[in-house]
Amino acid sequence: MRVNGNRVIKPAFAIGAGDTLTFPQGRNIRVVRILALATRRGPAAEAQTLFDDLTPPDTPKPARVGARPTKKDRRDLDASRDWPDTSEG
Repeated sequence: MRVNGNRVIKPAFAIGAGDTLTFPQGRNIRVVRILALATRRGPAAEAQTLFDDLTPPDTPKPARVGARPTKKDRRDLDASRDWPDTSEG
């Protein structure tokens, strides 16, 4: 996690309004700017009003074409690749 571009190690690092947070979320990197701090723990809709999401929009992933390969298709594909044979032993 980074606060204003600086790596943060301590989990109790103090943040405030105007700080920019950069952190991993799943496989993506998220960037948010804190607009204000809440006085109480509340619903997610309320929390979303307290920060501005600066994360660039994701590029859409190409859609899967066709059906899922069958087991035979997978074996044929593996056989067509130039992999070392590990079945001998």
